[in-house]
Amino acid sequence: MKKLCFLILLSGFMISGFAQEIGLQLYSLRREIPKDVPGSMALISSWGIKEIEGGGSYNMTMDDYNALLKKNKLNMVSIGADFNELANEPAKVVANAKAFGAKYVMCAWIPHTGTNFTLADTEKAIAVFNTAGKVLAEAGITLCYHPHGYEFRPYESGTLFDLMAKKMDPKYANFEMDVFWVKHPGQDPVALLKKYPNRFPLMHLKDRRPGTEGNQFGTADDETNVVLGGGDVGIAAIMKVARQYGVKHFFIEDESMHAVHQIPQSLTFLKSLK
Repeated sequence: MKKLCFLILLSGFMISGFAQEIGLQLYSLRREIPKDVPGSMALISSWGIKEIEGGGSYNMTMDDYNALLKKNKLNMVSIGADFNELANEPAKVVANAKAFGAKYVMCAWIPHTGTNFTLADTEKAIAVFNTAGKVLAEAGITLCYHPHGYEFRPYESGTLFDLMAKKMDPKYANFEMDVFWVKHPGQDPVALLKKYPNRFPLMHLKDRRPGTEGNQFGTADDETNVVLGGGDVGIAAIMKVARQYGVKHFFIEDESMHAVHQIPQSLTFLKSLK
Protein backbone atom coordinates (compact mmCIF):
# COMPACT_ATOMS: atom_id res chain seq x y z
CA MET A 1 0.00 0.00 0.00
CA LYS A 2 2.83 2.43 0.86
CA LYS A 3 4.47 1.72 -2.52
CA LEU A 4 1.18 2.35 -4.36
CA CYS A 5 0.65 5.64 -2.50
CA PHE A 6 4.19 6.70 -3.40
CA LEU A 7 3.56 5.96 -7.09
CA ILE A 8 0.32 7.92 -6.98
CA LEU A 9 1.99 10.94 -5.40
CA LEU A 10 4.92 10.71 -7.80
CA SER A 11 2.67 10.61 -10.86
CA GLY A 12 0.71 13.58 -9.56
CA PHE A 13 3.93 15.56 -9.14
CA MET A 14 5.20 14.63 -12.58
CA ILE A 15 2.02 15.43 -14.46
CA SER A 16 1.65 18.79 -12.71
CA GLY A 17 4.61 20.08 -14.70
CA PHE A 18 3.37 18.71 -18.00
CA ALA A 19 2.36 21.40 -20.48
CA GLN A 20 -0.51 19.32 -21.87
CA GLU A 21 -3.49 18.97 -19.53
CA ILE A 22 -4.44 15.29 -19.33
CA GLY A 23 -7.87 14.25 -18.09
CA LEU A 24 -9.55 10.95 -17.29
CA GLN A 25 -12.66 9.25 -18.65
CA LEU A 26 -14.35 8.00 -15.48
CA TYR A 27 -15.37 4.75 -17.19
CA SER A 28 -11.77 3.73 -16.51
CA LEU A 29 -12.67 3.36 -12.82
CA ARG A 30 -16.16 1.91 -13.34
CA ARG A 31 -15.35 -0.93 -10.90
CA GLU A 32 -13.90 1.32 -8.19
CA ILE A 33 -16.02 4.48 -8.16
CA PRO A 34 -19.39 2.91 -7.19
CA LYS A 35 -17.71 1.27 -4.17
CA ASP A 36 -16.16 4.52 -2.89
CA VAL A 37 -17.06 7.72 -4.72
CA PRO A 38 -15.22 10.17 -2.42
CA GLY A 39 -12.12 7.97 -2.25
CA SER A 40 -12.04 7.50 -6.02
CA MET A 41 -12.30 11.22 -6.71
CA ALA A 42 -9.52 11.87 -4.21
CA LEU A 43 -7.41 9.22 -5.94
CA ILE A 44 -7.95 10.84 -9.35
CA SER A 45 -7.00 14.23 -7.92
CA SER A 46 -3.86 12.76 -6.32
CA TRP A 47 -2.71 11.71 -9.80
CA GLY A 48 -2.59 15.39 -10.74
CA ILE A 49 -5.66 15.10 -12.98
CA LYS A 50 -7.96 18.11 -13.15
CA GLU A 51 -10.27 17.37 -16.08
CA ILE A 52 -12.72 14.48 -16.26
CA GLU A 53 -15.32 13.08 -18.61
CA GLY A 54 -18.28 11.29 -17.09
CA GLY A 55 -22.02 11.72 -16.89
CA GLY A 56 -23.44 10.08 -13.77
CA SER A 57 -23.51 11.22 -10.15
CA TYR A 58 -23.30 7.71 -8.62
CA ASN A 59 -26.55 8.02 -6.62
CA MET A 60 -25.40 11.31 -5.07
CA THR A 61 -27.42 14.49 -5.42
CA MET A 62 -26.04 16.83 -8.06
CA ASP A 63 -25.22 19.41 -5.40
CA ASP A 64 -23.28 16.89 -3.32
CA TYR A 65 -21.52 15.40 -6.35
CA ASN A 66 -20.49 18.76 -7.74
CA ALA A 67 -19.27 19.78 -4.28
CA LEU A 68 -17.16 16.61 -4.19
CA LEU A 69 -15.66 17.42 -7.59
CA LYS A 70 -14.94 20.98 -6.46
CA LYS A 71 -13.29 19.71 -3.27
CA ASN A 72 -10.97 17.58 -5.40
CA LYS A 73 -10.40 20.33 -7.99
CA LEU A 74 -11.96 18.23 -10.77
CA ASN A 75 -13.65 19.88 -13.72
CA MET A 76 -16.31 17.93 -15.64
CA VAL A 77 -15.40 18.95 -19.18
CA SER A 78 -17.57 16.45 -21.04
CA ILE A 79 -20.48 14.11 -20.32
CA GLY A 80 -21.94 11.19 -22.23
CA ALA A 81 -25.40 11.11 -23.78
CA ASP A 82 -27.41 8.24 -25.23
CA PHE A 83 -28.18 8.36 -28.96
CA ASN A 84 -31.93 7.99 -28.46
CA GLU A 85 -31.93 10.73 -25.84
CA LEU A 86 -30.23 13.05 -28.33
CA ALA A 87 -32.79 12.07 -30.95
CA ASN A 88 -35.85 12.50 -28.75
CA GLU A 89 -34.96 14.79 -25.83
CA PRO A 90 -32.05 17.08 -26.73
CA ALA A 91 -33.28 19.71 -24.27
CA LYS A 92 -32.90 17.14 -21.49
CA VAL A 93 -29.31 16.53 -22.60
CA VAL A 94 -28.67 20.28 -22.42
CA ALA A 95 -30.07 20.44 -18.89
CA ASN A 96 -27.92 17.51 -17.81
CA ALA A 97 -24.76 19.03 -19.26
CA LYS A 98 -25.48 22.33 -17.55
CA ALA A 99 -26.06 20.56 -14.23
CA PHE A 100 -22.51 19.19 -14.45
CA GLY A 101 -21.08 22.43 -15.83
CA ALA A 102 -19.90 20.52 -18.92
CA LYS A 103 -19.14 22.28 -22.21
CA TYR A 104 -19.11 19.09 -24.29
CA VAL A 105 -21.50 16.21 -24.77
CA MET A 106 -20.25 12.99 -26.35
CA CYS A 107 -22.24 10.12 -27.82
CA ALA A 108 -20.34 6.83 -27.98
CA TRP A 109 -22.63 4.51 -29.92
CA ILE A 110 -25.02 4.55 -32.86
CA PRO A 111 -27.67 1.82 -32.48
CA HIS A 112 -27.55 -0.84 -35.18
CA THR A 113 -28.44 -4.49 -35.62
CA GLY A 114 -25.72 -6.88 -34.51
CA THR A 115 -22.53 -6.10 -36.41
CA ASN A 116 -24.41 -4.82 -39.46
CA PHE A 117 -23.80 -1.05 -39.46
CA THR A 118 -25.38 0.26 -42.65
CA LEU A 119 -25.65 3.36 -44.82
CA ALA A 120 -29.16 3.87 -43.44
CA ASP A 121 -27.80 3.79 -39.86
CA THR A 122 -25.18 6.33 -40.87
CA GLU A 123 -27.65 8.69 -42.51
CA LYS A 124 -29.99 8.50 -39.52
CA ALA A 125 -27.11 9.35 -37.20
CA ILE A 126 -26.05 12.30 -39.33
CA ALA A 127 -29.57 13.72 -39.12
CA VAL A 128 -29.81 13.19 -35.36
CA PHE A 129 -26.39 14.70 -34.65
CA ASN A 130 -27.04 17.76 -36.81
CA THR A 131 -30.46 18.40 -35.27
CA ALA A 132 -29.49 17.74 -31.66
CA GLY A 133 -26.16 19.47 -32.13
CA LYS A 134 -27.92 22.67 -33.15
CA VAL A 135 -29.97 22.59 -29.93
CA LEU A 136 -26.82 22.02 -27.88
CA ALA A 137 -24.82 24.68 -29.75
CA GLU A 138 -27.49 27.27 -29.06
CA ALA A 139 -26.97 26.50 -25.36
CA GLY A 140 -23.18 26.86 -25.65
CA ILE A 141 -22.46 23.11 -25.66
CA THR A 142 -20.50 21.20 -28.30
CA LEU A 143 -21.70 17.77 -29.44
CA CYS A 144 -19.09 15.16 -30.37
CA TYR A 145 -19.60 11.65 -31.68
CA HIS A 146 -17.12 8.98 -30.56
CA PRO A 147 -16.55 6.40 -33.34
CA HIS A 148 -15.97 2.78 -32.36
CA GLY A 149 -14.63 1.33 -35.59
CA TYR A 150 -17.68 0.15 -37.50
CA GLU A 151 -17.91 3.60 -39.13
CA PHE A 152 -14.73 2.90 -41.11
CA ARG A 153 -16.34 0.34 -43.41
CA PRO A 154 -15.92 1.10 -47.10
CA TYR A 155 -18.37 3.46 -48.76
CA GLU A 156 -17.95 4.80 -52.30
CA SER A 157 -14.33 6.02 -52.58
CA GLY A 158 -13.89 6.29 -48.81
CA THR A 159 -15.65 5.12 -45.65
CA LEU A 160 -18.94 5.67 -43.85
CA PHE A 161 -16.97 7.87 -41.46
CA ASP A 162 -15.96 10.10 -44.39
CA LEU A 163 -19.65 10.48 -45.18
CA MET A 164 -20.34 11.49 -41.58
CA ALA A 165 -17.50 14.02 -41.59
CA LYS A 166 -18.79 15.46 -44.86
CA LYS A 167 -22.45 15.75 -43.87
CA MET A 168 -22.25 16.55 -40.16
CA ASP A 169 -22.23 20.35 -39.89
CA PRO A 170 -19.09 21.35 -37.94
CA LYS A 171 -21.04 24.21 -36.37
CA TYR A 172 -23.22 21.64 -34.63
CA ALA A 173 -21.58 18.21 -34.56
CA ASN A 174 -17.98 17.06 -34.41
CA PHE A 175 -16.06 14.07 -33.08
CA GLU A 176 -14.17 12.63 -30.16
CA MET A 177 -11.29 10.49 -31.37
CA ASP A 178 -10.56 7.37 -29.38
CA VAL A 179 -7.17 6.49 -30.82
CA PHE A 180 -7.59 2.78 -30.00
CA TRP A 181 -10.89 2.65 -31.90
CA VAL A 182 -9.29 4.36 -34.89
CA LYS A 183 -6.32 1.97 -34.95
CA HIS A 184 -8.40 -1.16 -34.30
CA PRO A 185 -10.39 -0.99 -37.57
CA GLY A 186 -7.22 -0.34 -39.55
CA GLN A 187 -6.99 3.45 -39.63
CA ASP A 188 -4.13 5.82 -38.76
CA PRO A 189 -5.02 8.33 -36.00
CA VAL A 190 -2.44 10.90 -37.15
CA ALA A 191 -3.59 10.68 -40.77
CA LEU A 192 -7.22 11.09 -39.68
CA LEU A 193 -6.38 14.18 -37.60
CA LYS A 194 -4.63 15.68 -40.61
CA LYS A 195 -7.46 14.78 -42.98
CA TYR A 196 -10.07 16.40 -40.73
CA PRO A 197 -8.38 19.24 -38.82
CA ASN A 198 -10.43 20.84 -36.06
CA ARG A 199 -13.10 18.11 -36.21
CA PHE A 200 -11.76 16.29 -33.12
CA PRO A 201 -11.84 18.69 -30.14
CA LEU A 202 -11.84 15.72 -27.73
CA MET A 203 -9.56 12.68 -27.61
CA HIS A 204 -9.45 9.41 -25.68
CA LEU A 205 -5.92 8.18 -25.07
CA LYS A 206 -5.81 4.38 -25.07
CA ASP A 207 -3.11 1.96 -26.22
CA ARG A 208 -3.45 -1.54 -27.69
CA ARG A 209 -1.44 -4.63 -26.90
CA PRO A 210 0.84 -5.44 -29.87
CA GLY A 211 -0.39 -8.38 -31.90
CA THR A 212 -4.07 -7.68 -31.21
CA GLU A 213 -6.22 -8.55 -34.19
CA GLY A 214 -8.38 -5.62 -35.27
CA ASN A 215 -11.89 -5.54 -36.69
CA GLN A 216 -14.60 -3.15 -37.89
CA PHE A 217 -17.24 -4.40 -35.47
CA GLY A 218 -16.53 -2.14 -32.49
CA THR A 219 -15.44 -5.07 -30.32
CA ALA A 220 -12.22 -5.80 -28.43
CA ASP A 221 -11.13 -7.54 -25.25
CA ASP A 222 -10.78 -4.97 -22.45
CA GLU A 223 -7.48 -6.57 -21.47
CA THR A 224 -5.90 -5.47 -24.76
CA ASN A 225 -5.74 -2.00 -23.16
CA VAL A 226 -2.15 -1.48 -22.03
CA VAL A 227 -0.12 1.33 -20.46
CA LEU A 228 0.21 4.26 -22.86
CA GLY A 229 3.40 3.91 -24.85
CA GLY A 230 3.45 0.14 -24.45
CA GLY A 231 1.16 -0.62 -27.36
CA ASP A 232 0.92 -0.28 -31.14
CA VAL A 233 -1.35 2.78 -31.44
CA GLY A 234 1.52 5.27 -31.70
CA ILE A 235 0.67 7.56 -28.76
CA ALA A 236 3.91 9.59 -28.98
CA ALA A 237 3.33 10.48 -32.64
CA ILE A 238 -0.31 11.36 -31.93
CA MET A 239 0.53 13.64 -29.01
CA LYS A 240 3.13 15.42 -31.11
CA VAL A 241 0.52 16.74 -33.55
CA ALA A 242 -2.86 16.49 -31.82
CA ARG A 243 -3.16 20.07 -30.58
CA GLN A 244 -1.90 21.37 -33.91
CA TYR A 245 -4.91 19.74 -35.58
CA GLY A 246 -7.46 20.96 -33.09
CA VAL A 247 -7.60 18.60 -30.09
CA LYS A 248 -8.47 20.65 -27.01
CA HIS A 249 -9.04 18.05 -24.29
CA PHE A 250 -7.37 14.68 -23.71
CA PHE A 251 -8.78 11.91 -21.53
CA ILE A 252 -7.02 8.69 -20.63
CA GLU A 253 -9.47 5.81 -20.95
CA ASP A 254 -8.14 2.49 -19.69
CA GLU A 255 -10.80 -0.23 -19.82
CA SER A 256 -8.63 -3.01 -18.36
CA MET A 257 -9.03 -4.48 -14.89
CA HIS A 258 -5.60 -3.03 -14.06
CA ALA A 259 -6.54 0.59 -14.79
CA VAL A 260 -5.79 1.82 -11.24
CA HIS A 261 -2.21 0.61 -11.58
CA GLN A 262 -1.78 1.45 -15.26
CA ILE A 263 -3.07 5.03 -15.21
CA PRO A 264 -0.14 6.43 -13.13
CA GLN A 265 2.27 4.67 -15.49
CA SER A 266 0.47 6.17 -18.49
CA LEU A 267 0.75 9.63 -16.94
CA THR A 268 4.46 9.10 -16.42
CA PHE A 269 4.85 8.10 -20.06
CA LEU A 270 3.01 11.22 -21.24
CA LYS A 271 5.22 13.37 -19.02
CA SER A 272 8.29 11.85 -20.67
CA LEU A 273 7.26 13.00 -24.14
CA LYS A 274 9.14 15.92 -25.61
